[in-house]
Amino acid sequence: MSSGTPGPSPLKPIEVSVLLVLAEREDYGYRIVKRIAAPDAGGIGLAPSNLYSVLDRMIDAGWVEDLGTRKEGTRPVRRYYGITTEGRQVVASEARRMRSMVDSAARLSLLPEAPGA
Repeated sequence: MSSGTPGPSPLKPIEVSVLLVLAEREDYGYRIVKRIAAPDAGGIGLAPSNLYSVLDRMIDAGWVEDLGTRKEGTRPVRRYYGITTEGRQVVASEARRMRSMVDSAARLSLLPEAPGA
């Protein structure tokens, strides 16, 4: 269960992507898979069945919570997930670590110049 401290660093790309997607809004499995496949969310392809093992690990870590099932209009009943306060702290910590790495690469001229720079 949750230890109350930020998680391991670095996180796996799929963990970062799921946490970022859930930081935007709570969602259900299939739509989480579609959202993390989008280029602006990591572009990670993942089978819906594999997502649930990732979500289970993140629930056990205290980063994600199972919000239960709900039915919206004529849609079928779906199980929703949300990010916890600890999950937000973990992904924010990972984002800071990643920003530091990118800043270091830029200082070493390892990144192409941004268009219009």
